[in-house]
Amino acid sequence: MFTRLLHHVMPAETLAFAYHAAGYGPGQNGVDPNLLDGDVNAILDFRFTRTPRLTWYFDHHVSAFVTESDRTAYETEVRETDASKPLDRRMFHDGHYGSCTKLIADVGAARFGLDPAPMAELVRWADLIDSAAFPSAEMAVARKEPELQLMTVVEYTGDDDFLAKTVPRLLSEPLADVARAADVQSAYVPLLRTHQAFIDQVKRRAEEKGPVVYVDLGSETIDVAGKFVTYALYPKSAYSVVVTRSKTKCKISVGYNPWSGVPRTHNIAEICERYGGGGHPVVGAISVSADDVAGARRIALEVTSALTA
Repeated sequence: MFTRLLHHVMPAETLAFAYHAAGYGPGQNGVDPNLLDGDVNAILDFRFTRTPRLTWYFDHHVSAFVTESDRTAYETEVRETDASKPLDRRMFHDGHYGSCTKLIADVGAARFGLDPAPMAELVRWADLIDSAAFPSAEMAVARKEPELQLMTVVEYTGDDDFLAKTVPRLLSEPLADVARAADVQSAYVPLLRTHQAFIDQVKRRAEEKGPVVYVDLGSETIDVAGKFVTYALYPKSAYSVVVTRSKTKCKISVGYNPWSGVPRTHNIAEICERYGGGGHPVVGAISVSADDVAGARRIALEVTSALTA
């Protein structure tokens, strides 16, 4: 969506894009400024990084700013950049949005005259996925729709090379066609098997602790971890806390079950921020080093205790 916006506001003949896929590792609170080596540099759907190299910023996480000085730097940029100035620095953050994609589409239309209609399906699916607005947990877990299969492929194989190949396709082809393409479907098959194995692991390890379903999978390496499995298995649970370990980190995933019918009484982003993590009021995560399983379990139990209070 941002690529489309930049094509709209800048001469196409001047544009050549490079994409870097970013995720949160232990203690990682932003983007390495050295990665911002273009003439125009954007950070999308990720924590704010204070650097003069940053040209565009879009994010919708309430935990986008690690420190108050980061927030102040962002607010200063917003104040000093108005619509009458050149398109040299543009910063947009709105924690009320369910997805960064929808934020870019709306800002693009309102501020820059971008027509979002050709990308309507992409925006609709991105917003549905990122805000977890599925009609049921079963839909999110079963992933029968090709768009959700593409989501899985993006999540687990979406490195720089993948983005470089896939973003242009999403600009020129309908989302449904990309999702059903042979290469995407071929990449999804092994992920589906791993996803099904994860469901079996959750069934074996899940514990109910009051309104929380707690799952400790720290003893094994997990490549694919579904975010909604506990909600499908325990539909009346209000929250989930899941410990997983990959080759690079231990992750504590925390979420609120929107299908439970139980009112949410905690801001999950605030809880995760206590441990260096973040996210949204309804979902968040914390990362520690891969060899600190004991630390991950300690944090997960403390988060579980906070959610039961």
